[in-house]
Formats: sequence, structure tokens, C-alpha cells
Amino acid sequence: MDLLNTLVDKGLRRESPTREEALAVLATSDDDLLDVVAAAGKVRRHWFGRRVKLNYLVNLKSGLCPEDCSYCSQRLGSKAEILKYTWLKPEQATAAAAAGVSGGAKRVCLVASGRGPTDRDVDRVSDTIKAIKEQDGSVEVCACLGLLSDGQAERLREAGADAYNHNLNTSEATYGDITTTHTYADRVDTVRKAHAAGLSACSGLIAGMGESDEDLVDVVFSLRELDPDSVPVNFLIPMEGTPLAKEWHLTPQRCLRILAMTRFVCPDVEVRIAGGREVHLRTMQPLALNLANSIFLGDYLTSEGQAGHADLEMIADAGFEVEGADRVTLPEHRVTAAGGGCGSHAGGGCGSHGDGEEGGGCGSHADGGVCAPAPAARTEEPRTDLVAVRRRGAGTDLAPNA
Repeated sequence: MDLLNTLVDKGLRRESPTREEALAVLATSDDDLLDVVAAAGKVRRHWFGRRVKLNYLVNLKSGLCPEDCSYCSQRLGSKAEILKYTWLKPEQATAAAAAGVSGGAKRVCLVASGRGPTDRDVDRVSDTIKAIKEQDGSVEVCACLGLLSDGQAERLREAGADAYNHNLNTSEATYGDITTTHTYADRVDTVRKAHAAGLSACSGLIAGMGESDEDLVDVVFSLRELDPDSVPVNFLIPMEGTPLAKEWHLTPQRCLRILAMTRFVCPDVEVRIAGGREVHLRTMQPLALNLANSIFLGDYLTSEGQAGHADLEMIADAGFEVEGADRVTLPEHRVTAAGGGCGSHAGGGCGSHGDGEEGGGCGSHADGGVCAPAPAARTEEPRTDLVAVRRRGAGTDLAPNA
């Protein structure tokens, strides 16, 4: 398929595909799916080999968020029966982080519900970051606390944070349909604040909220322009008690096409399979490792994930290896001299360009010409049996899943 050959060539050169090419990936038929995965897999292996980076979430403060993000079980007015608790103490958070690291996680993501942190909250999280770093200096720490005010990213960096996560989630055109208590521009501003402070920016999307192919392409191209080092791809977990509880649009094949499109648009960036992979990819999860070079280990913020040992077995059985703390995740050209193992904003874009739940805080193209019509959408039967509220780990007396 000429389209795929073109996309591979561009990905190996860090060139951006056109919007039409990205849309064509999403429009490919199930008969062509393995060809799409194989092509995107060439790009993934070129930049990241067969390494899989493991990340571990610690929910520092759960529930009771004043924001109205429709996808989130912690939102204002949520009736989801999730764990609700206030800030974990540094020693509690450190113990939770240690469980993830012992399971093979290289990065710990500290997440708190809310619009954004107060200065006192930044102090709290800073103490936790310092405690984690004192326990194991090789661990990458990413904070995800919502919208940042001036100076807060710098303070987190000074405390030892390596990265900051704030997802765009969906396209600018449809953002107001998902959230009304803050804007798309607010989210862009926070990602830029993280960049400016020297933090490795992490920003991604949520698929499965009823968006169009155009929306998906829009948000991934917007992410490319923002140039995050890592792009988490979440698949909506339709939690009972949230406005999007009845949204079941994703099939495993659709998820794979979305991941492939993201890899082609952001060829040399850490693409992470985030929330919802167990619910929507299901038995196709191992195939997705050919597209993404990073996953979350164990549970998510408010829902349970696949057992940690099963994640490790899946990686090994698929012929991949867990990335060790001694390896730099990002390609050399994306890491500055001071970037360490985490990578940093080095200019030149997500690739090179001319210029769930997780996210916290708040027909085939045959000849490279015109995109064929998208295949008829398959109806996805709700798999509510695969959605389980987290009842273990942080905020409980039960052992975490790691």
C-alpha cells in the first residue's frame, strides 16, 4: 500500500504526514489492519527498539473535583462509587510509588483531582517528590495536578519533578462539549508552562467520547505542535455515574488504528497506552505494543487495570522487554545534555515540524491519492464487566496492584 510506504518513510525521517494521510490511516479496513500495524511498528522499532517503558500511577487525592469533565469519575456531580479521600501523606505516597517501582515501573505519576494546585498543594507534592527521590534517585517523577499558575511548574522542577502531565483530551472544536469549567486554551497554557520550566511535557488524548476522525487527527496534530516528550492515548472508560457512561464506540481494531495514526504523526515520541486498554483492546493488547513503547502498570486512578504480573508476562510473550532505569527512553536528538533518562524539550517538534480517565487534575487507501470513505462503524457491545472501580492501593489498606 503506497500510503503505508510513504508514512514509514516519513516516520523514519521525523517528517509529519499530511492530515489526509492521517485520516486515511483511521479509514483503513480491518482487512488492512495488520499491514497498518506492521508499518507503524517499523517506525516504533526504529526509534525505540523493542523496549516498553512502564509507568505507575499514584492517586494522591481522589474525587470531589470542582471541574465538570464529562469523562471523569471524579468530576463535579459524579455519581460513580469511587474511592474518595484527601491528600495522602508523603510516606503513604512513597510506599505506593515503591510498589510500582518494585514491579518494574520506571516512572511514577503523582496525580491529584482538582482544577489546579494551590501553593500549599505544591508544597505537599514537593515533599512527596523529594521523599520518592530520596528513596530511589533513579525514578522519574511526573506530576499531574491540573492547571498551573505562574511559578508552580518551576517549584515542582526545583523539588525534583522530571515531568508534568496535562492532556488536551480532544480537539479544540469539540472541547466545550466535554468540559465547560475551563477551556482548551487553559490546557495548552499549562503544557507550555511545563515546557518553559524545563519539565518534560506529557500531554495526550482520550478516544471514544463520540469524536469524529477529524477530531482525533486535530488533537494529535495539536499535540505535535506542542511537542510533548510523551503522548498518552487513553480509551474512554465509561464509568457508571458519569455523563459518558453509555458511550461504547471503540473496537480493538479502532483502537489499533488510533495508536498507529498517533505513531505516524509523532514518530519519535513516547506513545503510551493509558487508561482503557484492558476494556477496549482486550486480547489485542499485545499487538498494540508494536505501536506504543510505553504503558501503565497495574491500576489506574479510580478503576482497576490488568494484574501487574500479567502486564509483565504480556510484554515478554510479545517479544518485547521492559525498559530499565539505565536506558534513556527518548532518541538522542530529543534529549538535551542535561536531560538524563527522562528526555526534555529539545526543539524541532514531536518529530520535526516547521514550527480516561487518566490525565488527572482535572475502506483502504490504495494509492496515496484520495482517502477512501471510512468503513461502516461497527456497534461495540458494552463490556461493563471489564470496568471495575479501584478498591485497593493508594487510599486503602489493601495491597496495590503492581
